[in-house]
Amino acid sequence: MARGRHTWWWWLSRTLVALVAGLILVQAWFAANILWYRSHAPASTAFMRERLAELRSKDPKAQLRYEWVPYAKISPNLKRAIVASEDATFMEHDGFDWEGIRKAREKNDAKGRVVAGGSTITQQLAKNLFLSPARSYIRKGQEAIITVMLEHLLDKRRILELYLNVIEWGNGVFGAEAAAHRYYGVTASALSTEQAARLAAMTPSPRRFERNPHSAYLSGRVGTIMARMPSAVVP
Repeated sequence: MARGRHTWWWWLSRTLVALVAGLILVQAWFAANILWYRSHAPASTAFMRERLAELRSKDPKAQLRYEWVPYAKISPNLKRAIVASEDATFMEHDGFDWEGIRKAREKNDAKGRVVAGGSTITQQLAKNLFLSPARSYIRKGQEAIITVMLEHLLDKRRILELYLNVIEWGNGVFGAEAAAHRYYGVTASALSTEQAARLAAMTPSPRRFERNPHSAYLSGRVGTIMARMPSAVVP
């Protein structure tokens, strides 16, 4: 009996050690990729690969629209619009906007469903780079760990540069340069105040707004973002 109990504990301890070692290796892989992104553009992201698989299930020859551009070649209008729209305290927080999270939770509780997220630009970058759109506590936990890594291993300018280059802006459209060409026929550096505000307004649901570019909600949101842009602080 004692021998059987000893064997059971031996296997349990070995399993736990293996799980912890695996978890550490996974986090090390994320950290190594983030360090690589300090000076290299992502060839693709988790979101891009998922969207491309969806597109190719219908058209095997489908391709994404994605072209990396450096921070200096992205219009200041778009930088301010994104920060004003999605993360007003971007320059101040450590990756998490705790007040925003609290307000989002209150809104969701009042509505009985998810109507607000409260995620920062850094959290959204973590999700876009490495994770799936599926919601789960495990994914949110991993997102939080990656968010901490991003904030500690990259500066705010690089975080915003990465975000503006990899976020989704339509069906198969990723990043500021592709979005500027797709909707306005210009480069990301040439986006006007209104154009930038409209792109920022699209980000919560880009594929839906791509199909409904003149919706009343979108137009109203553009006005709100434009009013906030002058006070937005960007790297």
